[in-house]
Amino acid sequence: MNLTLGLAIILLLGLLFSYLAKAVKTPVVTGFIVLGILIGPYFLNLVPHTLIKGSGFVANITLGFIAFSIGQDFYLKKLKKLGIAVLWISIGEVFVSWLVVSSVIYFVLKQPIYIALLFGAIAPATAPAATVMVIREYKARGTMTDIILGVVAIDDAWGLILFAVSLAIARSLYAGSNVVPVMVILRGILDVLFSFIIGGVLGYLLNYFSRFIHDRDNFMILTVGFVLFAIGISTILNVSVLLSCMFLGAVIVNISSHREKFFDSISSIDSPIYLIFFVLVGANLEILSLKSIGVLGITYFFARPFGEWLGAYLGAIVAKTPKYIRKYVGLSLVPQAGVALGMALLCKSIFPEAGEIIMNVIIATTVLYELTGPFFTKYALAKAKEI
Repeated sequence: MNLTLGLAIILLLGLLFSYLAKAVKTPVVTGFIVLGILIGPYFLNLVPHTLIKGSGFVANITLGFIAFSIGQDFYLKKLKKLGIAVLWISIGEVFVSWLVVSSVIYFVLKQPIYIALLFGAIAPATAPAATVMVIREYKARGTMTDIILGVVAIDDAWGLILFAVSLAIARSLYAGSNVVPVMVILRGILDVLFSFIIGGVLGYLLNYFSRFIHDRDNFMILTVGFVLFAIGISTILNVSVLLSCMFLGAVIVNISSHREKFFDSISSIDSPIYLIFFVLVGANLEILSLKSIGVLGITYFFARPFGEWLGAYLGAIVAKTPKYIRKYVGLSLVPQAGVALGMALLCKSIFPEAGEIIMNVIIATTVLYELTGPFFTKYALAKAKEI
């Protein structure tokens, strides 16, 4: 099957499965993943092999746009309004979940440290859409609801930074056993620094050239062009695509007087990109390898929510929040979806063998988290007496 026909099948069947998923009240992301599995190489084999081989490229593009959108969460005026509780809880949740998952996989399961770091770095990623959906469905209102909305709005931003640093360290460790610890850490710091420079410079240039653009279509072309440029130059320089695009978005949202136009302009093209991406995630699932992820998958499935809860609990203590918030806010952060899947697909493209294991674990647990997570969110809100 040729590439064009394969893309057409993915888009049209993806549209159908989005309606089916909504009809059975299942997350749309889960529907796309199931579609990918069905039309992937193990069943109907309708996805062109060249497209599956290029999944790393698709992941880079998709994550670039996701990271650019996440960058707008670093709007300084917005951060000040979020309050100290949101900042401490989000930072605690991200760091502690990374620490818990990495430690369990390394010390208990005796996996190589670079694999443990990668699992730990993926763990903090959440699914804001699933959490917000529950809040809207039950018309939740109250202090904890406001904190949850703030946390899910910012925690993926902290998570991207942690993932980029962990990925840089993992690549150094994977390259050889004679690495110097200081150099490994330095690699991670330099990755963040160079990404910041790329995102910052491109952000200022994008803002400058946008002054000469007045219609929506050209504004969209300009924005997409700069995001793709950030992805391309980061790939050439071997620095984090995620951070470069996130910093690009962060700079734009803070310096531009028409900041919303940049993010609104790409909303018309990101839906088909995300659809193709999630279907390819499903198509990349190695069915025959699923039986080998048993203990690792189960460990990750339970360690991650515990790390999220513990981190949020500790952050809430530091922020001096009421006891009921400390106990229940972390339970609302169980859902995991797009960002985590993108990170896993990126790992697979960089670490072929280990990445396949990571990919399979994250796909399997994502489906479970998307199905069970909303129930935890509802339970937490009910215990807080906000629904």
